[in-house]
Amino acid sequence: MTELLVIDAGTTSTRAMAFAPDGTCRASAAVELTQHYPQAGWVEHDAGEIWARTREMAARVIAAVGGADRIAAIGITNQRETVVFWDKVSGEPLAPAIVWQDRRTAADCQALKEAGHEATVQARTGLLLDPYFSGSKIGWALRHWPQLAEAGARLAIGTVESWLVWKLTEGLHITDATNASRTALMAIGSGGWDDGLIDLFGAPRGALPEIVDCAGRFAETRLFGGAIPICGLAGDQQAATIGQACLNPGDTKATFGTGAFILTMAGATPPISRHRLLSTIAWQLGGRRAYALEGSVFVAGSLIKWLRDALQLIPDAACTAALAASVADNGGVYLVPALSGLGAPWWQPEARAAITGLSFATGRAHLVRAALEAMAHQSHDLMTAFAADGCTWATLKIDGGMVANDWLAQDLADMLAIPVERPSFTETTALGAAMLAGVGSGLFADLQAASVMRGRVEPFAPRLDEAARTARLAGWQQAVRSVVDARVAQLS
Repeated sequence: MTELLVIDAGTTSTRAMAFAPDGTCRASAAVELTQHYPQAGWVEHDAGEIWARTREMAARVIAAVGGADRIAAIGITNQRETVVFWDKVSGEPLAPAIVWQDRRTAADCQALKEAGHEATVQARTGLLLDPYFSGSKIGWALRHWPQLAEAGARLAIGTVESWLVWKLTEGLHITDATNASRTALMAIGSGGWDDGLIDLFGAPRGALPEIVDCAGRFAETRLFGGAIPICGLAGDQQAATIGQACLNPGDTKATFGTGAFILTMAGATPPISRHRLLSTIAWQLGGRRAYALEGSVFVAGSLIKWLRDALQLIPDAACTAALAASVADNGGVYLVPALSGLGAPWWQPEARAAITGLSFATGRAHLVRAALEAMAHQSHDLMTAFAADGCTWATLKIDGGMVANDWLAQDLADMLAIPVERPSFTETTALGAAMLAGVGSGLFADLQAASVMRGRVEPFAPRLDEAARTARLAGWQQAVRSVVDARVAQLS
């Protein structure tokens, strides 16, 4: 048994990958997930589809490496904050899964803010009152979907990794500390469910899973022709942090997937943000938690998908680098990608996207370039907030599907004015889950030893002159401020 099998259940796709202990990817299989948009601002998944497609991809990869007896352990990583509701007896979903991007509880969160609860929520959880997090989704579902209340003691609630473990083991109900920390129901300091928060959001305590470490021998699955231990669990951004070997305070990574998420390691003490960043658990091992400061951008790769599918402006994501390079600059065009609201540091869930600076001289390439530039612009907003909270970035380690784009990687270095580092294997979310599985199964002594799996990196150094950088940032600030001010005016 030499391979580590990773299940990476993302937002737009689910995949399985097999890794050798040196980090080499032996096999991979992926399939897209169906996105459901019942109304504006709502995003749902079919939990049954997530499971069926995940099982299919895992089976395909296991067969590719020679069968279940070749797999030393399974690691699972997942889209965080997405919440699943199922029946403990039948094991079947009772309602749609409400996805992390979903905005249906914006009014509920605003009401809780106005009632003065945000300071308490932030102090206990490290999070803010926003529909992004699972707690308000759970409360909404219990109020609006009667089948959940009717299920009574049969109701199980969990994030996606919890759902997958249940299905793999046919009944184990656990969640790891990183995913639990994103529900707004867990006390980030003690690591346990908080009864006050459970009451605040209206979540049924008995339906929640047990909180466990991110590595260990949790259970076995026998669905693939032999017993395979499940040994690693982590939310996708925490897994990517581990996969990038960000193990020491100050280490910073940015993942550009469906959204963009930047984490800076903080150490053994939960960081306190005064600039609307999030304090989160980076991992928990042996009951001990390591913490990070996080900034979350809701729209990144999904913006390029929108340009491709909804607007049909591009045939595929691969062409965006050449299009961006085909024009000298953005032509004064800025795209503020608030298609699912604005995340950190603005936290405007009802904000709407905008394209500014259009003229008859604007072409398709300018719009595509503006979309790619928005990644660096949003990252710069976060860098400013991190610095104000005392976390200055020295180097940014990037990963995720978007950063295969060399133009984007260079633009990040130029606009942030710091070195950017891209690993040769950019699927570091899956790699981090493999590292945790390796630790949990005893293949590695600790995460430091497991970091050998990361492999080579490619550097990008800043080369844009300061005047051009300053001018672009000024244009962005004007564009994003217009979106934020429009939302504030709408509320007043």
